[in-house]
Amino acid sequence: MKLQVAMDVLTTADALALAGKVAEHVDIIELGTPLIKAEGLRAITAVKEAHPDKIVFADLKTMDAGELEADIAFSAGADLVTVLGTAGDSTIVGAVKAAKKHGKGIVVDLIGVADKAARAREVIALGAEFVEMHAGLDEQAEEGFTFNTLLSDGADSGVAFSIAGGVSVATIEAVQESGASVAVAGGAIYGAADPAAAAAELRAAIA
Repeated sequence: MKLQVAMDVLTTADALALAGKVAEHVDIIELGTPLIKAEGLRAITAVKEAHPDKIVFADLKTMDAGELEADIAFSAGADLVTVLGTAGDSTIVGAVKAAKKHGKGIVVDLIGVADKAARAREVIALGAEFVEMHAGLDEQAEEGFTFNTLLSDGADSGVAFSIAGGVSVATIEAVQESGASVAVAGGAIYGAADPAAAAAELRAAIA
């Protein structure tokens, strides 16, 4: 199972600083949606140039113009780009077309999708690299949210998936047992007093 750091910072400088601390412990470096909105494509280019050996994940959360948005992100240096699972199939197909052109991949983020397992199978058939079983910050704060729902949705899907939204040292074993291909840790790393140590601890917990 790969380890992905989700960098929910707002400047390229902060992204580079955080990536520099944790890169040796992670496989995938994710540029969060707020960062890309704040800084633009230059943030993607800067991180890829600083860490050419890492998979750079641009969390665009595209909802329309799939081929165009994916193309510009791949051209800027991204290796993986997200499209929302609630987008139309044509948007996902367009993004996949751009990915094939660049030899890269599309990840479909299932945040807000009611039947995540069913939609996961549909989008993999459309050419997605894998899906992200994702509960956003707002959903995690809602009464009744349980992390186990994400794990069971992933296991039930029968396709390659990542888990995002609640990954920590306390849950990393369960994430791996669910069959996830990627564990996405955000606050557990960037919110720690020592992000490098936090990332190293998560890495060590992966069997």
